[in-house]
Amino acid sequence: MLLAQPQSFCAGVERAVQIVEAALARYPHPVYVRKQIVHNTHVVRDLAERGAVFVDDLDEVPEGALVVFSAHGVSPAVRAQARRRGLRVIDATCPLVTKVHAEVRRFAARGDDIVLIGHAGHEESEGTLGEAPGRTTLVRTVDDVARLPAYEGGTAYVMQTTLAVDEAAEVVAALRERFPGIKGPGSDDICYATTNRQEAVRAVAAESDLLFVIGSPNSSNSLRLAELSERAGTPTRFVEDVGDVRLADLAEAARIGLTAGASAPPALVDGVIRNLRGLGPVEVVERRVAVETTTFNLPKELAAR
Repeated sequence: MLLAQPQSFCAGVERAVQIVEAALARYPHPVYVRKQIVHNTHVVRDLAERGAVFVDDLDEVPEGALVVFSAHGVSPAVRAQARRRGLRVIDATCPLVTKVHAEVRRFAARGDDIVLIGHAGHEESEGTLGEAPGRTTLVRTVDDVARLPAYEGGTAYVMQTTLAVDEAAEVVAALRERFPGIKGPGSDDICYATTNRQEAVRAVAAESDLLFVIGSPNSSNSLRLAELSERAGTPTRFVEDVGDVRLADLAEAARIGLTAGASAPPALVDGVIRNLRGLGPVEVVERRVAVETTTFNLPKELAAR
């Protein structure tokens, strides 16, 4: 078994989960969470069993109650709604998503038309679009770029943090060709964890007869890992946990690659390895492309006293 490294939780996901855990330990229940704190059904189920109540809209939260915003970020309109309803807010937005929001505000303040490269309907994209809804247009593909209007003033672009690096680069190249003066972010919007996990999958896919990607179907970064492996020509199975691993898939595979999206708990990886060892001897070999040392502090409401 070839184990891609890094894999599983990133610093932003760890922080978001820790925020809900700390809120559950410190404040009376229930603790409300707007949307899934991270896109993983196992994480959400575990926190719900411990007293978190997940809601799709703030209207479902009683006035004055405590609510946690998910790691994907929210629009200014959502923050305003929380203030109107007197909600106590703890913000679990990943700091790297917050950076993208700040870029949109900066570009909008200069009067630029802004292009957001991202996926329609994803919570991160919706929150980012909400920073300057009258000035920001969402694109996903090179064809989308071709359909953009001929902007007369300044233009700028930002990205969803969990995109496939190579595909995003193609869209940026198309934007630069269409709008030669377009401005981009000061540093990459695609986060370090997304980039590292994609590089690790490239390293493992090239050596694997079969590759498993652990993640939930609504996890953008996990889906990108599976797509990357498939584009490399490696048979790929997207699974939520060991229960989705089929014996028939293993029949002709001597070298199996394994990775997990940034929102998937490490225990799910351990579960797959443990169960495969139940079938016979398994040698686990790591393929590490980076060592991650990034950490993010908890918000002031939950800082150690």
